[in-house]
Amino acid sequence: MAIVDNPQQETAYSSQSAPLIESRSVDYIPESERHGSLFSQFTLWFGANLQITAIVTGALAVVLGGDVFWSLIGLFIGQVLGGSVMALHAAQGPKLGLPQMISSRVQFGVYGAVLPIILVCTMYVGFSAGGTVLAGQAIAQLANVNDKLGVMIFGVVIIGITVCGYRVIHLLGKVASVVGIVIFFYLFFKILYGYDIQALLANRHFTITNFLLAVSLSASWQIAFGPYVADYSRYLPSKTPTGKAFLAVGLGTVIGTQASMVLGVFAAAIAGDQFAGHEVSYIVSLGSTGLIAALLYFGIFFGKVTITALNAYGSFMSLATIVSGFSGKHQITPRLRLFFIIAMVGFSTLLALLGQHAFLKLFTAFLLFLLAFFTPWSAINLVDYYLVTKGRYDLPALSDPNGRYGRWNLVGIFTYLLGVVIQLPFIATHFYTGPLVESLGGTDISWIVGLLVTGAVYYAATKIWRPSIAAKLILPEHR
Repeated sequence: MAIVDNPQQETAYSSQSAPLIESRSVDYIPESERHGSLFSQFTLWFGANLQITAIVTGALAVVLGGDVFWSLIGLFIGQVLGGSVMALHAAQGPKLGLPQMISSRVQFGVYGAVLPIILVCTMYVGFSAGGTVLAGQAIAQLANVNDKLGVMIFGVVIIGITVCGYRVIHLLGKVASVVGIVIFFYLFFKILYGYDIQALLANRHFTITNFLLAVSLSASWQIAFGPYVADYSRYLPSKTPTGKAFLAVGLGTVIGTQASMVLGVFAAAIAGDQFAGHEVSYIVSLGSTGLIAALLYFGIFFGKVTITALNAYGSFMSLATIVSGFSGKHQITPRLRLFFIIAMVGFSTLLALLGQHAFLKLFTAFLLFLLAFFTPWSAINLVDYYLVTKGRYDLPALSDPNGRYGRWNLVGIFTYLLGVVIQLPFIATHFYTGPLVESLGGTDISWIVGLLVTGAVYYAATKIWRPSIAAKLILPEHR
């Protein structure tokens, strides 16, 4: 299946009428306003992952004790597993025409969906703060200002882009793909011809703990995109094949992220103790100095723009989903939209300013601990959509607390809580270490347990307490 569809299939709305500044929020996208292509899905996720935070995340596999050879293999396995979960969420967007988290009302109820949405907002803030630290370092070097001012400048840029919304973010994805390819090709060339890569690959000391850590790092990176990936595919025409949407997003995110993490592994192995705390400057020093270094700093800054805009846009969509659930309104006013964006970006920027010097350690703990809360949600959402309801959602009922899905879906809520609790004995982070971790050699397998157990329990529970399932997908225009 090809991921590049025929450009002639794009609607007239795409070429003539699609506004640069988005007007819709969490409401359904009618067919007359659908636009975009599968190629834009690929470039969005490819470009969004060719960036410094993904490099740093890959580097952690070596910084925390792994060797180069087995870290690369572990990271790739995690990409495929986590990327598959993420792409399955993305394929829901064209069919439903809705943001990802609003569809959680099917599994949790109109009010009950607030629980995972609040945790999603926490994820957006954490990822945005981590990315803002690194982007601020790049701006500081480029503009010859201090890191704090660099962080604040970056925050202002993100607010402007996020206000524009969906179409501008996809355009950024295309530009980021081109910039990222040039930057990464140059950096890989300098590393391959300037250092003894064969010696790094030959120094192998396999341990199951470090190997599974590498798998978890990349799998968690991909799974964490799940709660908002459909936000960026919901404008595609509803007839978009599910398999092609899965491949376009999956290949984009896996290839882009693996390229970044491979670079991070090599950089950390070469740098040794010099890497932590100076991630951006060390990556640039591998390339060159002077004008070339300035271009590399600009590339790092631009690479962070797309992914941080995704986080800011996703935080707005999540808050809008909460508000619409309790108010019964689909539309969010432009003024309220701007307020949400400024609030979320401002808060993440504040966290970046407060925690920039301890970034690496805090970000690692945050990333791994995050899995315990999003893996069960992914399992429930995917099992429900693909195995239980099979995509037969009643979209008008998603806004009706008295309708088909009710205020609170206790089956979904209790299964989710069980999914979180069942992982606790297997979690190994700086925040918390489970009682079974030591007997497993310090290995964190919580995300595996969370996916498999939660999915199985939810599927079994729906056989006992059968949910109300529509005979077919019911769209707003059907009523």
